[in-house]
Amino acid sequence: MSLLDKMKKSGSIKSAEVLSDSTFFNKKDPISTDVPIINIAMSADPEGGLISGLTFLAGPSRHFKSLLGLVLVKAYMDKYKDAVCLFYDSEFGITPEYIQTNGIDTSRVIHLPIEHLEQLKFDISQRLDVIERGDKVVIFIDSVGNLASKKEVEDALDGKSVADMTRARVMKSLWRIVTPHLTTKDLPLIAVNHTYQTMEMFSKAVMSGGTGGMYSANQVFIIGKAQEKATSGDKELLGYNFTINIEKSRFVKEKSKFPFLVTFDGGIQKYSGLLELATEANMISVGKYSRSTGYAVIDQETGEVGDMMPFDKTQTSEFWNPILKSEKFKEHIKQKYGIAYGSLLQDEEESEPQLLQEVDE
Repeated sequence: MSLLDKMKKSGSIKSAEVLSDSTFFNKKDPISTDVPIINIAMSADPEGGLISGLTFLAGPSRHFKSLLGLVLVKAYMDKYKDAVCLFYDSEFGITPEYIQTNGIDTSRVIHLPIEHLEQLKFDISQRLDVIERGDKVVIFIDSVGNLASKKEVEDALDGKSVADMTRARVMKSLWRIVTPHLTTKDLPLIAVNHTYQTMEMFSKAVMSGGTGGMYSANQVFIIGKAQEKATSGDKELLGYNFTINIEKSRFVKEKSKFPFLVTFDGGIQKYSGLLELATEANMISVGKYSRSTGYAVIDQETGEVGDMMPFDKTQTSEFWNPILKSEKFKEHIKQKYGIAYGSLLQDEEESEPQLLQEVDE
């Protein structure tokens, strides 16, 4: 028996494997949504998407967090027809009818109303313990930001108004317990959370709940919001432009921004946020006055510019499918947003000329 085999078999951890053969780090099978810009925000790939691990969707009230969570849940359950969703609910704003409207089979959703953090911690620990690798389960929590600790609830019942110093500690414990299960059993967990503004001179949005969630998460998205109004007439409000701000990600460069439009009458505009990327990749030509003049596809073999078309005519699969499948477009997105994994120490021969050039400039 080789030393490698002896070390592999000598311990008590039965799932020990040689790193190059480890099932935990083999290529993940991403869960693609129907909205390419969301897939790009998840993985720097229009055909990528959600993978196992902890994902936070954070932001103020009415910022599309719960609905974005449902988009991810739907994608998972569409891909795996035997999948089950554990839906931990503290806000009770999502009804069965609403879930059905979003295309999710409610007969495969287990609704778990929760009243405080300890209840969530104990229940999710018990359920994760019986799940085996290969079981298709997606966990959705809406939301952890609105959950009190057990002490806070008991103090209220006893008429006490003392400050609760236990909540952040319980929250950190929750993510410490959950995270190893998500990785070893290949499970995605999507948690909705709140944000608050810091007290700095230039305040910024920070996810609530302490540092535990930030340490454990694969990705933390902070959602921004702006109005979308008609360009003519009485400037009627048509919907909202939401922006996914990458606060943390193991797959996409932090501080990247991904916009998508949600209208009142049409829901998510499927191809939101792609026109600018395709223009940067030199795959689309923009008219002089942008939307009013139109857009045209550039033939990648001849360089010829096609016929101009208005914005609404570009929002079709016929227009976008060839672009989304183009290796040139994928490579542009990867270069712009993807995290590169290279040497930890830059080679001197590479770094010195770059330093000299910076000094000369």
